[in-house]
Amino acid sequence: MNSGIATKVKALVLRTAGTNCEDESVRALQRAGADAEMARTDAAARDADRLGAYGILVFAGGFSYGDDLGSGRVWGHELRTGGLGTALRRHVDRGGVILGVCNGFQVLVESGLFEPDKAPEERSIALYANASNHYECRWVTLREHASKCAWLTEGLEWPCPVAHGEGRFVVRDDHALEQLRANGQIALTYVAKGAEGKGGAKGPAAYPANPNGAVADIAGMCDESGRVFGLMPHPERNLDPWNHPEWTRLQAAGQKRDEGEGLSFWRRMVEVATR
Repeated sequence: MNSGIATKVKALVLRTAGTNCEDESVRALQRAGADAEMARTDAAARDADRLGAYGILVFAGGFSYGDDLGSGRVWGHELRTGGLGTALRRHVDRGGVILGVCNGFQVLVESGLFEPDKAPEERSIALYANASNHYECRWVTLREHASKCAWLTEGLEWPCPVAHGEGRFVVRDDHALEQLRANGQIALTYVAKGAEGKGGAKGPAAYPANPNGAVADIAGMCDESGRVFGLMPHPERNLDPWNHPEWTRLQAAGQKRDEGEGLSFWRRMVEVATR
C-alpha cells in the first residue's frame, strides 16, 4: 500500500440502525493517523467495489437492530447473505484490516468472517449472555498476546471500558479452544489487577475482572490471517487521559498519561494497515 509517498491510510466505519459508537470510532481512527469516514452498510453494499479504496473497515459498537434477535445477529446475517459478504473477504485477501468492536465483534462472529468455511450451524465460537445475567459497564484490564494479529505487543497490559450484555466468549468444545490457541487467534484476555493497580494475575481472572465469564478470559480474537479482529471492550472510549475514571489519582501517583491507552491500539492498527 505504501509507495514511498507519505499518504494516510483510508478507513471506513460502517454503521446501521442501532449502532451508537460510529462517531467515536471515526475520531479514534483520525487521531491515530487515518483518513476516516463513515457510511451506512446498505449504502456500501450498493457500491461494494468502493471498499477497494480502504485499508481499514470498522464495524461500530452499539445495538444493531435493537439486538432484538440476539446481539449482532441481524447485521451479521445481512453481511453473510447480502452484497458485502464477498467484498469483505476480498478486502481481507488483498491485505485489508477489518475491526469489530463490541456489537461489531458480535456481528463479525455472526457473519462467519472468523470461520468462512463453516455454515452458521457449524460455528465453533459464539458470544453469549454475560454469566452475571445483566449488562456490564465497567473498566477492565486487558493483556495482549502473541498472535497472528501483527499490531499487538505480547504482554502489554492496559485499561479499557466494557459495556455489553452479551459479551461472554464461548467455544463449542475443548478442541475448538485448543485450535484457537494453536492457530494464534487468541489476541486479548482479561486480567486481574494486582495490589498496585497493575495487571499480572497468574491464574484465571474472576468476576469482575472478567466481566462476562468468557472462556479462557478471552476478550478479543483474530482470524487465521490476523487481518480480521474483534474485541468486546471499547478502545475508542479511552483516547484521552481524562477518560479513565481514576485519571486524577493516576496523575497524583506520578503516572504520566498524555493520552488514553486505547489510542495506542488504534495507532498500531493504522500503522500495520499502511504496510
